[in-house]
Amino acid sequence: MEELFSKGLQVYVRCKDCEERKANICVSIELQLTNSPVHKRDLLVRLTDDTDPYFLFNLSISEEDFQSLKVQQRLLIDFASFPQKFIDLLNLCYSEQESENPRFLLQLSSQSLVLEGPATFSVVETNAFKHLNHLSLRLVHGSDKEIKDYLAECLCSLKAEKQALEMKLQKTDEDLSRQLSYAQQTLSEKTKELDKLRSEWTGQTSALSSRHCQELQSEREKAVESHSRLQQQMELLRQELETSHQRSSQQLHSRLTELEASCRELTERKYKNESVIRDLKTKLVGAEEECQRSKQQILSLRRENGCLDTEVHDKERLVSQLQMRVSVLEQEVKDKDQLVLRSKELLEATQQQKDSMEENAGSKELQIKKLEATVRSLSEELIKANGIIKKLQGEVRGLVGKIKVKNTVTVSQEKLLQDTAGKLEEAEKDLQSTRQQLVSRDEQVSKLNQQLETTVQKLNESREVLKTNENVINWLNKQLNEKQLSRKPASPEPLDRPSLLSSATGLKVTPPTDQLAMQQTTRRTGDSAGLDSKYFERRDDSIPLYGLSSNAFHKEFLPRTKPTVASAYFSA
Repeated sequence: MEELFSKGLQVYVRCKDCEERKANICVSIELQLTNSPVHKRDLLVRLTDDTDPYFLFNLSISEEDFQSLKVQQRLLIDFASFPQKFIDLLNLCYSEQESENPRFLLQLSSQSLVLEGPATFSVVETNAFKHLNHLSLRLVHGSDKEIKDYLAECLCSLKAEKQALEMKLQKTDEDLSRQLSYAQQTLSEKTKELDKLRSEWTGQTSALSSRHCQELQSEREKAVESHSRLQQQMELLRQELETSHQRSSQQLHSRLTELEASCRELTERKYKNESVIRDLKTKLVGAEEECQRSKQQILSLRRENGCLDTEVHDKERLVSQLQMRVSVLEQEVKDKDQLVLRSKELLEATQQQKDSMEENAGSKELQIKKLEATVRSLSEELIKANGIIKKLQGEVRGLVGKIKVKNTVTVSQEKLLQDTAGKLEEAEKDLQSTRQQLVSRDEQVSKLNQQLETTVQKLNESREVLKTNENVINWLNKQLNEKQLSRKPASPEPLDRPSLLSSATGLKVTPPTDQLAMQQTTRRTGDSAGLDSKYFERRDDSIPLYGLSSNAFHKEFLPRTKPTVASAYFSA
């Protein structure tokens, strides 16, 4: 199963005796490989609505169905190019759905009052003169089993998304805790260094002041003893001490200014590194987008390569058939040559017996002329066959050259992918080196704490959503068990009010009378879409739903087998 297209589009829904309305419908196109010897690929078209889980329309188009569709709607393309052309039309509708007067639009029309049973999905182009219908597909409403399988797929995808979200939240929690611990560690180291510098500066200032006080006191004592004799010396010493004290204070102030300048440089470097990280993130996003584009181009080239391989296989098969025909013609020519030799021998015999068999000689000459004419015609056909073989060989050589060109293009694309992957690795290495060099401050710690709180809140919200989903599933199972126990085991009678069962269990119930009316409407409207009535026969597997047990519910959801989608053009 290969998914080609899946996107939500605006569709104009029309029912019988109802006003036209707009709806956002998810259109998905898938290419399914089958084991049938007649056709190998089926195109599956599916319409779903996220707001209505019971809205499901399917269409399976095989190669035989496409031939009838091509004849009915006068299409000019083959089955290999039909999916891409259909996707191009849907993309045109998606690009113009926001405009006031869209040129291309989608319509889903039904002949019934409610959107059930078969419906027509059309791609319409509007102009000033009329509405042009490019393509019309007749879709079939999904049965109860198909709807349950589709809901089971949706449930499994939601569980997978839940697990991926939990893993992502756990990873982000670990990364943020690691970054927080690293930031706290670096902050503690820097605070220790700052305390150490402050203690050294206070110790030096206290030591210098105490030393200065001691020297002043000693000099004063000496000056008191010899005031008249050492007054000049005291003045000189006082000046020297004052200058030394000023120098030491200036040195400490300069050291303090240097520390402040280094702190400013570190903060500026932090902001620069953060800007570099933002630029690298934007570059990384651009590189990832280029990688996605190149991957899409490689997928399209591989599809074209597969189509070319099939065409080459068909040409080789036709060449082998022509070679077989040439060998048959050569064998016939050899047989004719042998006949000519035999006729020549008979001619010689008739010449020897000319007198006795003149009448027989005339008849033999007529036979020889006829045989020569046939030999000439066979030789001309052989020459024409050789010319056809040469033309086919030239076409095969051209196809082989195209395939080689496609292979070179794919090799160049893979080289570009490798180069982009190398650039991404270099960018990641630069990111890691810049992250290691970052010095976080108090503001970064507060930001990290806020991010941690938001992620914890998101994790708690996701866990609450998961708990509510599990409670809803348990409640549905409980309601199903109660319904099964309340029913009589011997005679299962249909429910009078199927809306109660549908509201309690979440599954859609179709009464038998509605099914009969729906079958009659499909028989009446089968010929109106341009298709024969034999393509809309009643399916035996569409059984009305009267009751479900919990075991049946688990049996429906556990096997996970792919539903066989009914074709809208051929009966099942």
